[in-house]
Amino acid sequence: NGSLQMEHALLYTFLEASSDCQFKEQLWSLAPVSDQGPIVPRRQGGIDGYQGRTVHYRGWLVPRSQGPDDDSELQCDGNRSGHLENGELEADAPTNEDVIRIIAAQLAEIGDKLDKDVQGNVVNDLVQHFLNENLSREEIMRHMSRVVRELAQAIPADMEQERVMLVLAMVLTKKIVNTVPSLLHRAFSVTVDFMNQQFHNYIDGMV
Repeated sequence: NGSLQMEHALLYTFLEASSDCQFKEQLWSLAPVSDQGPIVPRRQGGIDGYQGRTVHYRGWLVPRSQGPDDDSELQCDGNRSGHLENGELEADAPTNEDVIRIIAAQLAEIGDKLDKDVQGNVVNDLVQHFLNENLSREEIMRHMSRVVRELAQAIPADMEQERVMLVLAMVLTKKIVNTVPSLLHRAFSVTVDFMNQQFHNYIDGMV
């Protein structure tokens, strides 16, 4: 679904950049694909040594046209953003993808800090919801929304609430799949829908 492409790419790259993601090998099966092929390079071909966080702003994470020290300019240079038209990315999508990678890397650093604020019992409760075949996606999303709101209220707000909630939703996904790896596809796709419903305009604004 083209309109979910941005959320899919953001969640994928966030998980990939997170320090405690125990399912990176399985995550490759969910790599977002655009017309140019996989958005995130796969393991073959020259990046075998790539380990999660080592190339946040170097190598392929940063658009080649940028100078080596231009990272900080990327997010505020309006000329570099791609826009969604009818759910499809325009021709400058590869730049959009680069920007999403940089945003995801920054959000992953926030996520690593918030990780300790998410208690195991909260995660286990969500895991039970995901494992329950009788619950619809909507019911799971409603529960996830409630959990994210409650967690966000308990965290000292030194950043905007929407960003905290977005990061928490992605951290919860990581913890759910770390707990029950077989939930990867279900948890990933429900979270992408959740991000699209709750944070689409916010994410679009960041990109």
